[in-house]
Amino acid sequence: MSRRLVAIAALLCMIIAVGTAAYAFVSDFPRGLVVFACIVVALVAAWTGLLRQGSARLLGLAVAALLLLGVIVFTLTGGNVLLLAISIVALLAALAASRRAFRPAHELPRAPAPQQPVLFVNPRSGDGRAARVGLVAAARERGIEVVELEPGQDLKELVEDAVGRGADLLAMAGGDGSQALVATIAAAHDLAYACIPSGTRNHFALDLGVDREDVVGALGAILPGAGERYVDLGEVNGRVFVNNVSLGVYAQAVSQEGYRAAKLRTLLDTLSTTLGPDGDPRQLRWRADDGQPQTSEALILISNNPYRLGPTLGSGTRPRLDGGQLGIVDFTPPLPGESRSAGRYQQLVARELTVEADEEVAAGVDGEAVTFESPLRFRVRPRALRVRIAPEHPGASPSALAPNGPLAGARELARLAVTP
Repeated sequence: MSRRLVAIAALLCMIIAVGTAAYAFVSDFPRGLVVFACIVVALVAAWTGLLRQGSARLLGLAVAALLLLGVIVFTLTGGNVLLLAISIVALLAALAASRRAFRPAHELPRAPAPQQPVLFVNPRSGDGRAARVGLVAAARERGIEVVELEPGQDLKELVEDAVGRGADLLAMAGGDGSQALVATIAAAHDLAYACIPSGTRNHFALDLGVDREDVVGALGAILPGAGERYVDLGEVNGRVFVNNVSLGVYAQAVSQEGYRAAKLRTLLDTLSTTLGPDGDPRQLRWRADDGQPQTSEALILISNNPYRLGPTLGSGTRPRLDGGQLGIVDFTPPLPGESRSAGRYQQLVARELTVEADEEVAAGVDGEAVTFESPLRFRVRPRALRVRIAPEHPGASPSALAPNGPLAGARELARLAVTP
């Protein structure tokens, strides 16, 4: 189906979704207003509970759960259940069609075939995903040298050894932390790099334009005919990151000893002890390119190129990895007893960033817990990494072509619909 027809289908589904939802809201007034009010109160109760511990936390979460249950019952007992169901189905169809209309399909320049590629495989990453898909056997069938990591082995030493033996392409099958390490060495030696998505989330692979569901197919990046592109790398105090560095509550939780055994509980406890009524928030002072001093107590997310966030297609991905910028997300919610205006959320971009604190700073670097001495100096290294991508894969982020925001998306769909 052509992009024009898909855009027309997306617009029609969008009109049906909005129209039926609006009719249901108006015809059954004030039921919709009551539902909206209950949802708002439930969110406030949930947030208040999260900032506390013990029985106070349970009470807040219980109130939120009861309100949401009431919303479901109140909605299902109304007279417009069918209209709401139609609206939801139409909305899902509109989103699916919109994703297809804006699906990237980039033709990357073809790269010469490597003479001595080496693939490093972490067999434990992604709950053993590499073994489940038969990655090692598939790579060897294609004539690729494979190095499987064993417990206790140092990945950095193995990669440096391969470089010393003449490797001209370094590929990594594992999580984003391992990808960052191999990418660092590849960039340092001006070698080609390939990302094989056998980790748990594979965020870097997604934004590179690698199909995360096609692990074996990603080996095409190591074979003749692969596409090639240059991407940026982020750096903090000399350490490279490919995705992001988180500071604040999340980073403090990740650094706790019990985090891996009880992730949710550790995160909730850290949230309450940091931002709760009796919390002791650790203030971070930071300055971006403009030199304006700012502070944050909850979360700073510094990314290798900015993320697209909010109600938009491709939310949570980076439209490009070669923009030469750091993305910065600063979030500080109002503390208990403060007005809503005391909170802050902002997104900005910069080429450099300095973060200072009165003590060591816990950080999550591509999902791995790291502790840095203050100050932390961030910078972007433009076009530092030469990446190979299988020709069958998209070659660009899911948000590369998607407009930013619902209104911009609707306008672009309309343009596609009327363009022959």
